[in-house]
Amino acid sequence: MERKKMHVKTGDTVKVISGKDRGKTGKVLEVSPKEGKVIVEDINIVTKHVKPRRQGDAGGIVKAPAPMYAAKVMLYCGKCKKPTRIAHRITGDKKVRVCKHCGAEL
Repeated sequence: MERKKMHVKTGDTVKVISGKDRGKTGKVLEVSPKEGKVIVEDINIVTKHVKPRRQGDAGGIVKAPAPMYAAKVMLYCGKCKKPTRIAHRITGDKKVRVCKHCGAEL
């Protein structure tokens, strides 16, 4: 099995660069490297029809974020307020991700 490398991690702020939610920003809730997908908070919202499982549970229509391809999102720099690619800088004995535009640590 081949390990796929992702450019975003859980907790990162990203901007959607293509699709129906293009231009929106949100926080990454979950990353699935095997599928190459991410789940972003309040983006790619789909409606699910949920059946009541136990007696007393309410069924109905629930809105939930669906996975989207990681290639459709770009890491967002909070300092320069732009979507950016990642550069790496070695500080001491640590390798950190930095913004390509302003050099701020991400």
